[in-house]
This record gives sequence, C-alpha cells and structure tokens, in this order.
Amino acid sequence: MATTFQDDERENEAIKLFGLVRDDDAGRSGTDAYLDINGMLVPFELKSASRGSVTTVRDFGPDHIAKWKEKHWLIGFYNNGVVSHYVYGNPQEMDSWIQEKWRYVKPDFDLAEMVPPLVTMKQLVTILGHKTAYSLRDAQNIQKMQYKKEEYLAMMDIPDGYSQQRMLEILQDRAGYLMRRGSTLNNPHIPGAYFDGLCRITSDHAATLRSKVSSYLNECIKKS
Repeated sequence: MATTFQDDERENEAIKLFGLVRDDDAGRSGTDAYLDINGMLVPFELKSASRGSVTTVRDFGPDHIAKWKEKHWLIGFYNNGVVSHYVYGNPQEMDSWIQEKWRYVKPDFDLAEMVPPLVTMKQLVTILGHKTAYSLRDAQNIQKMQYKKEEYLAMMDIPDGYSQQRMLEILQDRAGYLMRRGSTLNNPHIPGAYFDGLCRITSDHAATLRSKVSSYLNECIKKS
C-alpha cells in the first residue's frame, strides 16, 4: 500500500509540474495522463525511480506493445525522496527498448498460440472423464474464474450443459490462457543508461515538455 501511495503521489506531482491532465478513467484506458497540445490529447506514461533503472509493469506482453506504441514517457528520478530531474522520451526514442523486450517474449507467445489446438478429446477424457454431456461445474473446474457466470451460461450448447466439442474448446482456451500467462515478462527494467541522450528536464518543466512534444509531432507530420 505504501508503494502505491508513493507512486500516486509522484504521479500527481509530475502532472501538476508539467501541466498534464489526469485521466479520470485511467484504469480502463491504461493512460496515466495527457498533455493538451492545441486540443490534441497526447498520451503519457508516467514513471519514477529512486535507483538507476526504471521499473515498468508486472506482466509485460503483447497488450503493452499496443498500449505503448503511441505513448510518450516522463520519468522522475528521485534522490532521498526528492526529485532531482525528469527525463522525457517520445515514442520513437522508447521504441527500441520496447521492441527488444518483445523479441525476448515473442517466441513464448507464438508457442502459446500453437499449443491449444494440440489438446484433443484424449486429454479432455483424461482430465474430466468420458461424458456425453458436461456440467457447469465441469466447466468451472477447468476455467476457474476466467469466465464470468453469464459467459459460462452463454457457452452452453446443450440443455443445462456442454457437449464434448464445446468442453474441448473450453479446455483449449484454458491451455492458451495458461501458456500466455506464463509467457509474460515480469517487471522488465529500463536501465539507466538507456536514458543517456534523452531530454533531461530540470527547470521550466511545462514549457520545456510542451516544446519537445510539439517538435516531435511536427516531425511526424512532415514524415507522413
């Protein structure tokens, strides 16, 4: 709890200092804050660090590749609880680290897509026994809490239950979930050296950030 409170406090500090806008629905959108550039809301990932490297996310996977593609990053570096400076990285500058981590985990996710179809009726019978119809309890024993109650009910393809084929599909889905879950990378760190050469902000925070972001957007327009 203390760590979460500290992270929130540091995020709020950065938002105020740089004139960002808090995302009221951050839990769903996955965006910490925005910078308003002439009506365009530029998405930001906010991080902080007390040591050289920067922690990122608990389970890094393909969702983060999509989520971070257009994100700008703002990292506060703290010393004895006091921020010493911030580093700004635009999407292009952060992309090489993101792609490096994706290359590391991609083979595991590819494998996670290949394995479920290899689960057959033989494995279904081994796990749940041979039945002409499977019950809701059987399905819940396989998928646990991964389906909501209404999803379990919607998947029933025979009265009050599941055919062998439908239960096999549920088992294959579970196999894929377990493989994907095991394929994520736990909290990959961005090494401090990665930020060498990136924009270091120690004063005129809001104006400096706005200038850097505007320059990046203008370059993107020129290239398009």
